[in-house]
Amino acid sequence: MDFDVIVIGGGPSGLMAAIAAAEKNKRVLLVEKGPKLGRKLILSGGGRCNVTNRKPAEEIIKNIPGNGRFMYSPFSEFNNEDIIAFFEKLGVALKEEDHGRMFPVTDSARSVADAMISRLDKLNVKIYMKTPVKRVNYQEGQVVGITLADGQEIGARAVIVAVGGKSVPRTGSTGDGYAWAREAGHTITELYPTEVPITSREAFIKSKVLQGISLRDVALSVLNPKGKPIITHQMDMIFTHFGVSGPAALRCSQFVIQGLKKFAVPELTMMIDFFPDISKGELEQEVMGLVKDNPKKAVKNALKSVMQERMLLFLLERAEIDIDADCISVAQKKWQAFIETLKKFTFQVNGTLDFEKAFVTGGGVSVKEIMPKEMQSKLMPGLFFCGEILDINGYTGGYNITCALVTGRLAGVNAALR
Repeated sequence: MDFDVIVIGGGPSGLMAAIAAAEKNKRVLLVEKGPKLGRKLILSGGGRCNVTNRKPAEEIIKNIPGNGRFMYSPFSEFNNEDIIAFFEKLGVALKEEDHGRMFPVTDSARSVADAMISRLDKLNVKIYMKTPVKRVNYQEGQVVGITLADGQEIGARAVIVAVGGKSVPRTGSTGDGYAWAREAGHTITELYPTEVPITSREAFIKSKVLQGISLRDVALSVLNPKGKPIITHQMDMIFTHFGVSGPAALRCSQFVIQGLKKFAVPELTMMIDFFPDISKGELEQEVMGLVKDNPKKAVKNALKSVMQERMLLFLLERAEIDIDADCISVAQKKWQAFIETLKKFTFQVNGTLDFEKAFVTGGGVSVKEIMPKEMQSKLMPGLFFCGEILDINGYTGGYNITCALVTGRLAGVNAALR
């Protein structure tokens, strides 16, 4: 045997897996097809690297809509607090920000990647860069090593596949690992982009009338064909030239994809409540108070404190209110329509952007075929999976990288035990 453990992929989960296996005094080879290690890590968190989230395990699992329950077992072995301790031991001091997100004090993702790479170096992990893998080799029902693209064969008792999914393909995540998993008998659940901007064919989107408008702390919902919410996220969002983006939209994206498929419809309705923290009655009092206090003022001037001007004018127009008319001259019925629009502004969406623009891949190697405390295949002894190649996906906010680092740790430790 050339090595005890081979790790394919130098992203967050692959780096963690190689470190964990090498810490067990095993001969470890890390193979990366690109020119740099940790490319996705360096891009994460807007270049600051949101390494994990400090929320309790239960809360973290709620923020992993794609098979989050699978993570209960892995978290009992290695969890977010262990991730924090791991980085601090490497000399990367962390700080907590809003919603429990943990960042390096340096605000630099590179410091996180450099600390992990330096640890690999200290542990004498052999690293092959710019080295594509052609296949994982199986013999008599178990792993025996890998074949590189140039035909070279390298033996190992355990192979960890940590090649990522299909999102952000410029970092090298091009879906190579799915074929190797299928060859071992694994099911690959349907792949789709998630944490990705949503597209719409609405006339107001196409005319770009709202493009660039950012909304703070609104409630954005995806509705089923009967008009009931499938999911609601109260966060910030932004209108774009193709649809909607920003945190609330990214979190709703997978429910748009799943809803279009489940209900077999070309479009779904989304709804915005611009004032989710107050009732319709309270909002009505506020708006009508402004109208009563400024009867002779033009509508657009009397209501300018309600919300930013471009959004306000658009919604008044939508309620068929003349923005230059005196407040007193507008019929009560129209004011009711305007208030209704502030609480229930609906528009149609028809899908999302593709993997190129997605932060995360939905779908992947079925978790039903993986031992949760080991990350080893139930079908092929010696084959391990970790990170985004698995059918696990979370919201942005440190949840995906938490899954990558936890599954990477368990894969590395247990591959070493082989």
